[in-house]
Amino acid sequence: MDAASTSTTASASAGEAAAGTPAGGISALVDETAAAIRARIMSGEIPIGAQLRQAELAKALGVSRTPIREALRQLQTGGLIEVVPNRGAIVRVPSPWEVREAYEVRAELEGLACERAVRRVTRGDLAELRETNELLRPGDAPPNPASHAANDHFHALIHEIAGNERLARVIREINEAFPRNVSALVLQEHPRHRDDNFAEHERVLAALAAEDAATARREMQAHVLSAGEQLARWYERRSTTVFRG
Repeated sequence: MDAASTSTTASASAGEAAAGTPAGGISALVDETAAAIRARIMSGEIPIGAQLRQAELAKALGVSRTPIREALRQLQTGGLIEVVPNRGAIVRVPSPWEVREAYEVRAELEGLACERAVRRVTRGDLAELRETNELLRPGDAPPNPASHAANDHFHALIHEIAGNERLARVIREINEAFPRNVSALVLQEHPRHRDDNFAEHERVLAALAAEDAATARREMQAHVLSAGEQLARWYERRSTTVFRG
């Protein structure tokens, strides 16, 4: 499912949960509401630096302001939004050093996932990974939602093959600290990055197919660090243009 579909589904769930919520269900409603807002941020529907107005969100999601307020607190705790004096809640603009630190950790974790996957990958898994990466093969057409989803699926499939849900969950938590649409914008704006992304995936695939755990780990680490540096530089270029209040 792509980010836009996730946003729509999460919004619908929040609206449905709002109808006749029992006292004991407020926590679930807040979680649903936070998920709906998070999905809109992650897809770019609500861009970085944007103000989050409670009345507008309540109307859009079909809930009262109470779960909106609690959901925003939840998202603030998670680091996705921040409260700025005289502006209220806004989508937080990550600093480049935060991105580099997070991706340094992510590189180690994804490298471990790739190393574990070598011992578990099947021919069917390799075929699916190759098919997924083909959607990322550079061409004349610009990237589209399908290719953006394919990039995420390539990594998620390796996490699944690795067979460690705790490891996969920690990687997801790192990814969810930054809007995913920005990663897509980096690839969309720079054809060379798209070429590198495809080639790096191919090298990971070759190591998995060769059952070379050390190389698979090293190639994945290098790939994630490269992606993190590209993302950090994107934020550096844009940091002076995003209104912070």
